[in-house]
Amino acid sequence: MYGGYGYYGLGYSLFDPTMILVYIGALLSLWASSKVNSTFQRYSRVRSMTGMTGAEAAKRLLQSQGIYDVTVQPVRGQLTDHYDPRTKTVNLSESVYGSTSIAAVGVAAHECGHAIQDHAGYAPLRLRSAFVPIANLGSKISLPLIILGFFIGLTPFIEIGIWMFVLAVLFQIITLPVEFNASSRAVHLVDSLGILQGDEVDGTRRVLGAAALTYVAAAAASILQLMRLIILFGGRRRND
Repeated sequence: MYGGYGYYGLGYSLFDPTMILVYIGALLSLWASSKVNSTFQRYSRVRSMTGMTGAEAAKRLLQSQGIYDVTVQPVRGQLTDHYDPRTKTVNLSESVYGSTSIAAVGVAAHECGHAIQDHAGYAPLRLRSAFVPIANLGSKISLPLIILGFFIGLTPFIEIGIWMFVLAVLFQIITLPVEFNASSRAVHLVDSLGILQGDEVDGTRRVLGAAALTYVAAAAASILQLMRLIILFGGRRRND
């Protein structure tokens, strides 16, 4: 058994003290999500002086960088915006694609920032793209391996599961510089190209800053979960 936790070491007990790490991670994620939603809603009510839509701004930005092989297209959902390097598409949500708000322009510019990274061969983006299948595998099988190893008493399964979770955490960490760099490129370009002006640039900076917090919170929550797994299961070999 793990330090007296027994069956409850898997997190089924409200009295498991390591659950505080999970609660902290969840609170951080909720706070970041609330922050980005409130900030986006605030600036989505402010129309840009140029009257450009998110889609128009995205096309302008891409053309300014000599990128003509990337398509800008709408996707369903709220804040589902993303750049897909496999299909060379900047996908903008319904609240961004046709909106003239400075929030929409900022989000569109951020996704174009990723397209620009891809075009320039930005190393952290390539590393993140290469890490995607590994991180997906790690996030899917890590906990099942740990739970299986716990119940059948196979320490190697637990250790492999923890290492697989480490890979998923590394992906979250690698994502941070990619997202911050894309936002930095976006703010600089909308300002230098005159797509946004004056206080509008500051508003976009606030929107993208709030969005970045969601990635920071996700990374922090993953690290806290990893700490919990190590506390609960890391001493298995010593206890056996």
